[in-house]
Amino acid sequence: MKRIRSAALMVALVVATATGTLAQQAFTKGMVKKIKPEGGLVTISHEALTNLDMPAMTTSFRVADPSMLRRLQPGKPVTFAADRINGKLTITALK
Repeated sequence: MKRIRSAALMVALVVATATGTLAQQAFTKGMVKKIKPEGGLVTISHEALTNLDMPAMTTSFRVADPSMLRRLQPGKPVTFAADRINGKLTITALK
């Protein structure tokens, strides 16, 4: 019985940790510079990306979902979250 409680506690801690990490997505502001729909890429001049330890600069990102590109327009502001997915800088969410 003690092992079952310990295992249940460990599962609860893992779920809580994962949920907390996902809930704390860091959003950053930027300006869309260029969109390459064929490559699923967008170039953004952005503020510092603290979760990626990147200063403010202009960066090309992949998008996690190609439908995100329909919400973006060159010359328009954007608020986004980005992360490294499979070693590639990727936009994971848009506001």
